[in-house]
Amino acid sequence: MLHRYGIVTRETVAQENLPGGFSAVYEVLKALEAQGRIRRGYFIAGLGGAQFAQPAAVELLRSLGANPPDKPEMLLLAAADPANPWGSLLRWPEPGSAAPDNAASLSRSVGASVILRNGDLVAYLRRSNPAIQVFLPAEDELAEPDRGAVARDLAKFLANYAQELLQIPEIRHHGGLLIDSIAGRPAHQHFLAAFLREAGFQPSPRGFHVRYVAPER
Repeated sequence: MLHRYGIVTRETVAQENLPGGFSAVYEVLKALEAQGRIRRGYFIAGLGGAQFAQPAAVELLRSLGANPPDKPEMLLLAAADPANPWGSLLRWPEPGSAAPDNAASLSRSVGASVILRNGDLVAYLRRSNPAIQVFLPAEDELAEPDRGAVARDLAKFLANYAQELLQIPEIRHHGGLLIDSIAGRPAHQHFLAAFLREAGFQPSPRGFHVRYVAPER
């Protein structure tokens, strides 16, 4: 588990369905810490206090904190992918300030996808469903620069993803990616709408879509 995750917490062990749970490995982790082979600390906020990590994992976290990447990393994963920590190691965002009211309905179901920005959950898509959920920074003056930056990155990523889908003839026949509502609102009424237009989405009576662009030969 240390090699696989880098950092082992109570929640990590729970995902492994290990007989005896966290208590079954706790003494081993303590022994490794006493030998100086791993470190104990509070590395991941919101998870159990007893956390153990490989030294290399701790150094990597520190380097990312001190030198954040110049370009945000955007990643699309199946919601059920083990590499997606949301809905397993990390709870789905709570309904409220930065999340839609129906965030509690999110699940790691087959066919659903998540979009992560530097590891943060920014969007949730269901299979063949034009309603998407987005998770932007809180709507206030202090968060506005970050809110706009996240929205712009997400819109560009969705536009590129839509073009990738449109390159597949079977999907192109069905229109590719359509967005008709965002976080429970009509798409054109949401904060993200202006950024979708900027990224190349076209408004239509059904919602937002991207026109097919033939690849250059």
